[in-house]
Amino acid sequence: MNRLYPSHLLNTLHRLLWLLLLFPLLAQAQSPLYTTLEDFLRAQTQGLPGKVTYSVTPLDARTKLSPCDAFEPFLPSGSKLWGKATVGVRCLGPSSWTIYVPVQVNVSGDYLISARPMPAGYLIAETDFVVRSGDLSGLPTNVITDRAQAIGKTVKSGLGAGQPLRSDQLIAPWAVMQGQNVMTISNGPGFTVSSSGKALTNALAGQLVQVRTDSGQTVSGIARAGGVVEISH
Repeated sequence: MNRLYPSHLLNTLHRLLWLLLLFPLLAQAQSPLYTTLEDFLRAQTQGLPGKVTYSVTPLDARTKLSPCDAFEPFLPSGSKLWGKATVGVRCLGPSSWTIYVPVQVNVSGDYLISARPMPAGYLIAETDFVVRSGDLSGLPTNVITDRAQAIGKTVKSGLGAGQPLRSDQLIAPWAVMQGQNVMTISNGPGFTVSSSGKALTNALAGQLVQVRTDSGQTVSGIARAGGVVEISH
């Protein structure tokens, strides 16, 4: 081969071959379709925790699309921009077609893992978890990334040591528990009256709870932290 073609000519041929292979990808990356996809991904991933990077898989070179002046990207039902995902694109005119483009969304950041086994009903403190850094896109989307989302919560079911903590595994503690002595605060136009009573049900903060007052009356109100029940008139 080297006897037939000088080395400088071979290098030129190699560069031309790479350009021929790369040109379709560059053309796609600079097309309005790919610009629209980039803008959509940038906007839709702004609220994700950590550092977000994403990439769009180029369409097969054999894909033929009719001319389009306006595109509408969308997420297919049930899809999330997390790890391997798919974004749909509709042509709004003058043609009418829809394609689905594979994308990859990587999220790097901190997340929490359990430091020890914790049984159901366990109240989590800051010493009960460890912060790790890594690729969040390989974990469930509801993995906990903020300490405040875990501290003071109760374990719904048992957890083993070294497990990434998820929001669906934890519940907020009861603000008011059945049988607890509570203070009721009645608010109305121009007045506030407080009295004592006993909670008849459990309730999280913000939930409705029934209370039997010391006078024997049953009232309903909104549970608040510290054993307080607000009753509005």
